[in-house]
Amino acid sequence: MALVSRRTVIGTGLSLAALGGIGYGFWPRMDGYRKEVARQRQLLSADPELTDLVRMATLAANGHNTQPWRFRLEDQRISILPDLTRRTEVVDPDDHHLYVSLGCAAENLALAAAAAGRAAEIAVEDEDETRIDINLAAAAPVAGTLYEAIPLRQSTRSLYDGQPVSAEDMRLLEAAAKEDGVSVQLITNVGKRDEIIDFVIAGNSAQMDDPAFVQELRDWLRFSPSRAVAEGDGLFSACAGNPVAPDWIGGYLFDAFFQKEAENQKYVDQIRSSAGIAVFVADQADPEHWIKVGRSFERFALQATALGIRNAHLNQPTEALSVRLAFAAWLGMPEARPDLVIRFGRAPTMPMSLRRPVNEVIV
Repeated sequence: MALVSRRTVIGTGLSLAALGGIGYGFWPRMDGYRKEVARQRQLLSADPELTDLVRMATLAANGHNTQPWRFRLEDQRISILPDLTRRTEVVDPDDHHLYVSLGCAAENLALAAAAAGRAAEIAVEDEDETRIDINLAAAAPVAGTLYEAIPLRQSTRSLYDGQPVSAEDMRLLEAAAKEDGVSVQLITNVGKRDEIIDFVIAGNSAQMDDPAFVQELRDWLRFSPSRAVAEGDGLFSACAGNPVAPDWIGGYLFDAFFQKEAENQKYVDQIRSSAGIAVFVADQADPEHWIKVGRSFERFALQATALGIRNAHLNQPTEALSVRLAFAAWLGMPEARPDLVIRFGRAPTMPMSLRRPVNEVIV
């Protein structure tokens, strides 16, 4: 496969990120959005209900912020089921990201339950459809740093400060990500990081040449704070440092400035500003193992958050099939299906994303 070289990338276009200076708060007021973020992103109150644990679960990482989950509550059990109406069929045709997202939610729920004095036993069931059963039992409360990081975790899609992460912090990140059936490679060598750039550019170029991919992404974008609050899902412009504008203007901005060359250059700059790249690979390519990847990644992201380290997804090498095969070979795992590519480093926080009301995700 011929990869697009990073050396061929030039910033001839104006990306949406370049318009970020227009700013968080451009035109539409952000007050209502900020208030809703503050309401949602709180730790548990004393003696929480099962619905409170669900709220904490929904703060988990998930693809395109589609929130592709449903929760079924019983006496001492919470089941997490896939919401296939929220699939992203173009970027995620085999529902890989969907099940990774369910694993992230399960890990948040287990951590929140432990903080509330309920031990959580997680089991993946595969009957008519794959689901996650979380059985709860009374236990001494354990509120650790990962639980406390749940409301603060975010995918920070910005430039990082380019500084390395200490050996001790790297050890903590590696320990947090340990999960049976999942391997994690933490790549900090500058040469290898630059080789990953080639895979990201090749994957991103293939996706941006696909009108169906571009349309699916556009469908999940939210340009105005009022629509972001009303929908409670999707990718809100401010969260990526892009302009906040009325939706009709935001759509024009997207169509005018979402260009392959500029987006590729953005990823080059973001990767080179990062301290390292984490690659998550499951032992098997099936929903049960994708859920394991989600649990592993969520702990990694929460530990990073507790350390003041940001992270963001660079999943193009895992999403474009031709690039994925070459990327797996580059990793030295030619028979594997790489699951997640995550950059990490230090940077200021960005605006937080929203979630749908809890009553909308309970069945």
